[in-house]
Amino acid sequence: MNITQTPLEGCIVLTPRVFNDERGYFFESFNEKTFNDAVGRSVHFVQDNQSFSTKGVLRGLHLQKGEHAQSKLVRVTRGEVLDVAVDLRKASATYGQYHAVLLSETNNSQFFIPRGFAHGFVVLSDEAVFQYKCDNYYNKASEGGLHFADPGININWQLPADSLLVSDKDKELPFLKDAGDFGF
Repeated sequence: MNITQTPLEGCIVLTPRVFNDERGYFFESFNEKTFNDAVGRSVHFVQDNQSFSTKGVLRGLHLQKGEHAQSKLVRVTRGEVLDVAVDLRKASATYGQYHAVLLSETNNSQFFIPRGFAHGFVVLSDEAVFQYKCDNYYNKASEGGLHFADPGININWQLPADSLLVSDKDKELPFLKDAGDFGF
């Protein structure tokens, strides 16, 4: 497993070693010991989620607040997405900054986003299947998020703004300057 640190402390990219032959391929997608060594602590995942989306669908930027905050380990099993984490930890040197990672069925990379970040992705391929592990259970009352087009964050989603398919709920999310405290 190749581990790459990102500019956002705690966010890492994990890329497995893939074994190819005439039959196809094999790789280890998750190993708790390897993962915990890479992040420097024990993370216990309790919930797996999956979504299917078509080109231009943008989901995010989402988070869970307070005691229901979640760390996520995300990957793409079909297609290609641009995955984004935004640092919302007030004491962090990278507060308000984002990091984007290209995740695809061909690179098999995974992106770990610890608690204290907003998360979102946009589908760059015709279709994508997106999977994520969470270390805390979803709680509707603890939902939060940021507007995907926040000019203060200025995320390059790699697609024209008029081609993005965003839920009405996500279009109503606040900009970071208006969001208040998420408790991170």
